Amino acid sequence: MDDTDVTAELPESTLRTTGTDHVTLIGSNEEDTIAFYRDVLGMPLVLRQPNLDAPEMTHLFFDTGDGRMLTFFVSDEYDSHQGPQRPGIGAVHHLAFSIAPDRFVETKEALDEIGHRYNEFDRGVFHSLYTHDHNGLTIELATDKYDVPDDRRGELLAAAQRARVEAGAEYADDEHVETALDELGLDVERNELPEAVAGTGGK
Repeated sequence: MDDTDVTAELPESTLRTTGTDHVTLIGSNEEDTIAFYRDVLGMPLVLRQPNLDAPEMTHLFFDTGDGRMLTFFVSDEYDSHQGPQRPGIGAVHHLAFSIAPDRFVETKEALDEIGHRYNEFDRGVFHSLYTHDHNGLTIELATDKYDVPDDRRGELLAAAQRARVEAGAEYADDEHVETALDELGLDVERNELPEAVAGTGGK
């Protein structure tokens, strides 16, 4: 599949989405879910009601910070599960949430303060912390290295992909992003972030 076009241009498709409305997961119980997503990650709980398809469960809606929702079906009959996830086709590998670059260090300090473990990696085109929720699901807290407008992010990644391929590099890195910024005429500042090990070839 290496010859598949990677581009920010809109495809010739039957349908066209306009963004992410919400993602819904099967959670454990209400108390633990709220304790992590509201009280640790700081997502407001904006709606709580019965699951419309299974009223014996509760449907929790959290605002991830930009009006897009993360929702959970929960039940007090479910215990949280800290063991490893069982990845497979159709499973959720991880959830990634954006954090502001100027709060990156503060976020690390807050996790340290409550004793919540994490790993930090320089991912080439962004910088990330990886931790786990109360059910062992991997949570990524990512921040962009460059202050790129949201409506140009896909375009930038596609241009960085071209630069990476032309350079014969396995992963997109700073040099490819900077080449892409020049190509697109984007005059943006690089965000100040701490040094971290390169997160390539697996975490």
